[in-house]
Amino acid sequence: MVANMDIGDLLDSWLIHLAAERKSRQTQKTYGDGVRSFLRWCERTGRTPTLDRATVNAFVAGLLDEGAEAATARSRQLAVRRFSAWLADEGEIDTDELAGLKPPKLDVKVIKELDDEQLRSLIKACGGKDFRDRRDEAIVRLMIETGMRAGEVIDMKLDDVDLRAGGAVVRKGKGGKGRTVPFGTQTGRALDRYVRVRRSHRLADSSELWLGDRGKAFSYDGLYVSLKQRAKAAGIDGFRPHRMRHTAATRWLAAGGSEGGLMAMAGWTRRDMLDRYTRASSERRAAEEARRLNLGGL
Repeated sequence: MVANMDIGDLLDSWLIHLAAERKSRQTQKTYGDGVRSFLRWCERTGRTPTLDRATVNAFVAGLLDEGAEAATARSRQLAVRRFSAWLADEGEIDTDELAGLKPPKLDVKVIKELDDEQLRSLIKACGGKDFRDRRDEAIVRLMIETGMRAGEVIDMKLDDVDLRAGGAVVRKGKGGKGRTVPFGTQTGRALDRYVRVRRSHRLADSSELWLGDRGKAFSYDGLYVSLKQRAKAAGIDGFRPHRMRHTAATRWLAAGGSEGGLMAMAGWTRRDMLDRYTRASSERRAAEEARRLNLGGL
């Protein structure tokens, strides 16, 4: 059994294990960040990094006391729980004392979708003909139309896009579930323009679809920073790339798309995910439906 003080030394081994399980790069990063956060907290508070309920609960309480969002605390705790389970499976610790530990309750947040004017402004903010403009417009249009997660977009390969058929393959969806998402002509044109300008990139021979400017690779952080800058230029406050997924879900239903079709498009297997992502617009859609039904017209 590994000594408590050596638990952190096994983090790299766990990340290798996650990569072997084909977890996405974003999942690997999230889990790694969670365990590192726990280890830093233990060091800062003078605690031994013991994977027991008392220590992990104190860690989560500390995060919340410091002003962390409930979702962040939940994510950090999940990472530590998964790490503990792996250590037990590998025989590095005798038992997984965190098995069955409940996550902190999430606040019910309503994430407001982007309206059509904001979407047009965001696309306009990507106007231009240089590499970065072409790339960012293609990403924005793809995420707005398909509702793909940022991590799924980052993991795309060049061969995953079929411009003639108007579809893209998501090979590493959440939970390892792949799917195909269709896109229309506007998104197809933006992707075509990007692919053409991509040919002059220093890393053009790379299998990765998205490449960074200044001859570098493109990461999740790069996507986040680029889209935040575009949103700022478009005058959109409180922007996070994840808002585009909420927006895509809302626009699908508003246009008359089916709930089953949306679940397949977004890669959801549980109905509660659909409700979560469309909560902000549910009352408006209900009011519109009520007016259409006109049940008071007796």
